[in-house]
Order: sequence, then C-alpha cells, then structure tokens
Amino acid sequence: MDDPKTKSNHEFGNKLTDWLKSPGRKTISDLMEVFSEKSFAVVLLVLMIIPALPLPTGGITHIFEVISVVVAIELVIGRKTIWLPNKWLKRDISSISNRKTIAVLTKILRWVESHTKPRLANLIKNKSFMRVTGMLVALFSIAAFLAPPFSGFDTLPSLAIVFITLSIILEDIYLYILGLILGLIGIITVITVGSVVFHSIKYWF
Repeated sequence: MDDPKTKSNHEFGNKLTDWLKSPGRKTISDLMEVFSEKSFAVVLLVLMIIPALPLPTGGITHIFEVISVVVAIELVIGRKTIWLPNKWLKRDISSISNRKTIAVLTKILRWVESHTKPRLANLIKNKSFMRVTGMLVALFSIAAFLAPPFSGFDTLPSLAIVFITLSIILEDIYLYILGLILGLIGIITVITVGSVVFHSIKYWF
C-alpha cells in the first residue's frame, strides 16, 4: 500500500499545473493562499521556473529574481510566513501560465515526482537547514540576476533553485544535492564569463 504522505507529496504537480491553467489573473498572494503549507518553497519555485527555462521572458526575470532574494532572506531570519510589499503580492505573474511554460513545467514535475520519494525528510524540515537553504537560494538568485543579459547563463542557478525547492516540497534530499551541484556550476560559469567580458571590455576601452 502506498504511503499516504508520499501520495500527497506527489499530487503537488497536478495541483500546481491546475492552478496555472485556471482562468483569471494570478498573483503571488493567490499562490501563497493556495499553497499555504509550503508557501516559501512554492513561491520560490514559481518565481524561478521562468528564468530556469530556455524560453523568451521579456525581461521579467530580473523582477522575479529580486523577489526571490527577499523571500530567501526571510527564510534565513526564520520567518514562518512570507512578507512582501503589497505591490509585489498583488503583482500579476500570469506570464508563467502560458502554454509553453506549463508544458515544460508539467514534464519536469512528472519526471521528478516519478523518480523521488521522501529521503531525510526530518533534516529538510530542520530550522537550521532551512536557514542554510535560504542563504543558498539568495546566492543562486543573485548569480542569476548578475548573469550577462541574453546569455542564458541564468538558467543553471535558476534551475538549482527549482530543484532545491522541489526537494523541500517532496522531502527528497537527492533533489537538494542535485540543485546544489547545478547552482555551484552556475555560479562558476557566471563568474568565469563575467570575468572574460570584463577583461575584454577593459582591453578594448
């Protein structure tokens, strides 16, 4: 017989995609209301899924990355609920609900959920562990923000946050480790490319 807890965790993908497909305006406030139990992880996941996907974004990713840094800092200081300026809470994030984004996100969630199960769930719920997670998410969000424009190098640190948040939602430490590896590679890539660009500009000017 399936563990009810595991079954509940693995229903997350359907619940999220159903919410994204539902008609009407979508805001961070609405998202927090629907996924109140794990609102920190879900909000970060939804904010960072756009820069994590190789899809046109219209420049909105920087706004999402800034909000992610603020939410991550709140994790670090141990807040139990998300606080954001009302303007941010009411901001329309319907751009995440276009067909291409939902299609790719659905594939990712189905693949992840079919290959995961709770592992070291108690560690993931630990307050100190969550504070460290907040620091990592803030670091990866900043790396994504600082990636050269139109380079696509914001994808790896953003994808790292996606896997880290999914590890919290599905309580699987393996996803966390994968996210950590992707994030570190992403930071190294951003620093390396940034250094090359800086020296090139310095050389020519």
